[in-house]
Order: sequence, then structure tokens, then C-alpha cells
Amino acid sequence: MLLNPTGGLVGGDHLTTRIFQGARTRVCLTTPSSTRVYRTARDPAVQETFIQLNEGATLEYLPDHVIPHAAAAFRQSLRVEMAPGSRAVICDALAAGRLAHGERWKFREIDSRTEVFMRGRPLFINRTKINPEACPPQQLGIMGEFNYMGSVAAFADGFEGWEKLAASMNEALVRLPEITAGVSLMACDGCLARVLTHSAFDLTHAIRVLWGVAREEVLELRPFDLRKY
Repeated sequence: MLLNPTGGLVGGDHLTTRIFQGARTRVCLTTPSSTRVYRTARDPAVQETFIQLNEGATLEYLPDHVIPHAAAAFRQSLRVEMAPGSRAVICDALAAGRLAHGERWKFREIDSRTEVFMRGRPLFINRTKINPEACPPQQLGIMGEFNYMGSVAAFADGFEGWEKLAASMNEALVRLPEITAGVSLMACDGCLARVLTHSAFDLTHAIRVLWGVAREEVLELRPFDLRKY
């Protein structure tokens, strides 16, 4: 578990995490709870993560979702560099805010970037920038009535079963009618699922289900319970 001793992020914080996996190592990374970003007066809170996988390494990266408080500003980035024969399952998730406090889409800005490279070439580059004042996310066609968004992406060098993985993920999602989701293949060496939910419970459940499918088919490992209690 990756621990932040402060229990949350405030404006001006700058956290950098660098992880280097040796050849043929297996690592599952998660957080003990959601990442809270508190009210920001000036500079945003910044969180940067860099992960390098050496030959044949396996990564599972499953942080809990980000919860931005009212007036929070947060900038995060994740860069994963994969070597030949390496495999990874990467999750990402965000809440609209502290819903019980009436803070739905009340944060100042969220700027999130994820980059995955295989053998030095880009496999996946995703940028999400949300400024509720400039462009209200609750509009139809953006988030609408949903309060949470998440994604589960799988990457693997030398893996051939991408169409089967996408079909298995879609089959699992059919059994979760309470969420809205979709699965698509990448141009090469990857598969991506995105989900929208009304509750944190549904978000967490959907991500765990999709992670379990990817874990079995891509990493050839049985699902297991992270047990954060």
C-alpha cells in the first residue's frame, strides 16, 4: 500500500513517487483509502507517479478514487514505461466531490494525465481536465447525473487474446446494470474499459470486477480481495 502520511493533499503540496520493478517481478500497488484533495487557496496540489517495468515484470496499479473538496485544485500524472515481456493493469477513478456535503462539482480544477510506453513508444496517452466553472460537467453528454468516473486498462507485450479480453469485460459489465460502461481495444497491445456510476460502492465494485477479468486473462492470476478493512 502506498501511504501518504498527511492523510490528504493541500495547495502547494508536491508528491513524487518513483517505482522501479526488476525483471520478472510481480507487484500489486494500491492505497489504503481515497485520496482527498482539500480546499486550495493558490497553487494546486500536485501528485506525480513514475513506474518503470523491466523485462517480464508484472504491475497492478489500483489506487482508490480521488475526492476533491470544494475549491480544490489538483494536478496528477502517471507515467508507466514497459520493457519487453512486461504486463500491467492500471486503474484510475474520480468522484464529483464530497456529495454528502453538497459539494458536487464544486472543486476548482482537476488536471490528470496518464501515459504508458512500451519499448519506448507510446501505447496510451490520456488527458482529463475538468474546470466546473468554465464547463459544467453535469451537462448532458458529459457526466449528466453520474457522480463517479473510472477506468481499467490492460497492457501486455506479446499477449494475443485482446478480443477475448474485451468480450469477457463486456460480458461482466452486462451483469452490472446499475452502471454505464464501455470497452474498447487500443491500436495495439492494450484494452480499455471506462465506467460511470452514481455511487462510490458501484464504482469500486465495477473496477474490482473488471480488474479481476483482466487479472485472470492477461496476468494469468486468480482474483483476490485487497481487504482494506
